[in-house]
Amino acid sequence: MSVLGVGPVLDTGRAEGAAVALRSTTAVRERAQQLLGRARQGESRWFTVHDDALPAAAGEVVDVTRARYPDLTIPFHSRWRHFEAGSVNRKVELDARLGEQDTAARARAMIDLAVVSVLLDAGAGPDWQYHEEASGQDFARSEGLGVASWHAFTSGIFSGDATHPLRVDADGLCALRADRLADAFQVGPANPLVGLEGRVLVLRRLGEALAAQPEVFGPKGRPGGLFDVLVERGPDRPTGTVAAHDILSQILTSMSGIWPAGNAIGTRLLGDCWRHEAVSGPGLTDGWVPFHKLSQWLTYSLLEPFQWSGVQVMGLEALTGLPEYRNGGLLLDTGVLRLREPAWAARSWTVSDEVVVEWRALTVALLDELAPLVRAQLGVDDDRMPLACVLEGGTWAAGRVLAQRLRGGLPPLSVVSDGTVF
Repeated sequence: MSVLGVGPVLDTGRAEGAAVALRSTTAVRERAQQLLGRARQGESRWFTVHDDALPAAAGEVVDVTRARYPDLTIPFHSRWRHFEAGSVNRKVELDARLGEQDTAARARAMIDLAVVSVLLDAGAGPDWQYHEEASGQDFARSEGLGVASWHAFTSGIFSGDATHPLRVDADGLCALRADRLADAFQVGPANPLVGLEGRVLVLRRLGEALAAQPEVFGPKGRPGGLFDVLVERGPDRPTGTVAAHDILSQILTSMSGIWPAGNAIGTRLLGDCWRHEAVSGPGLTDGWVPFHKLSQWLTYSLLEPFQWSGVQVMGLEALTGLPEYRNGGLLLDTGVLRLREPAWAARSWTVSDEVVVEWRALTVALLDELAPLVRAQLGVDDDRMPLACVLEGGTWAAGRVLAQRLRGGLPPLSVVSDGTVF
């Protein structure tokens, strides 16, 4: 098998080393900066960059942030915000249902929930919604996916043991079928969900990965095993602290094989990494642009379960902004980025298309520049408002507001989703 010009026999150690090198936010930022610098020099075939629009973009974020969080007490950008949709505190219900379980058991359950919910959180499409019986409310897009996955979890469809419904395990995931997830998410001809089969495939692959790594996920293969690996084990790891990038690294190491995308160096699957001809790097990493968007979104969404268990999470600044269509849309809609050919906005693109790879990379790099402008206009520092809070305040919400104002909610660049990236 030849992969990207590499001969049929590829040194396993070199391939693994290249994959490891691409599994870091340092690599994400470095490759994104390459493409931003190139675009600023006028060398991009897809975009032009207009730095004079950055203050206005920051202003849009500031306005939305003040409207959403007037006291500037901003939580992390996290799946737990979607679990609060409709002003319903669903965590209180989960706390009650977990009853007298100890701190570690509660953390495992909340990690289980966050993992499956995040992996189900790719674009739902404009025509799907979820009706919550208990509140009588209808939810769409990310909030709908969050609420639907919450109820799917609490109903036990991800557990292989009917006597322990409030968990996710390998048996439950491997047995999951599209029709059962469709029922849980109220999917039908009049309520279509984009990428349903892709979502099921990711969860079943997750089940296989959990079962194959009992040293990480325990004998039952539970995502919540991350808590034990990162906090309670290891003589050289102080109990009660964990680095945000260590959470991400463990996710990337143990779950990189679940993504359907065939991106690989040799036999080493890379996940959310894509080719761009203008990106350079050492050895076999040359030409690859890593993002790990869902893995980073998952990391952001695990910060609170760790904190609620009394664990201090360090080094939040290591994580990057999320390269998805709301953050990227903010930059296009405020004119920070402009397509070289406006007609491209009317086309549909795939995740692997170079224009999408570059859009995502420019989004990562420019979010790092936008964040300090937002803080300056709000009069706060990065201790009070780390990037995780800028995103929540924030860039993601401002991107959605602008999309609604300009196109009825549709993003400025259309990306065909398989339910596993966007």
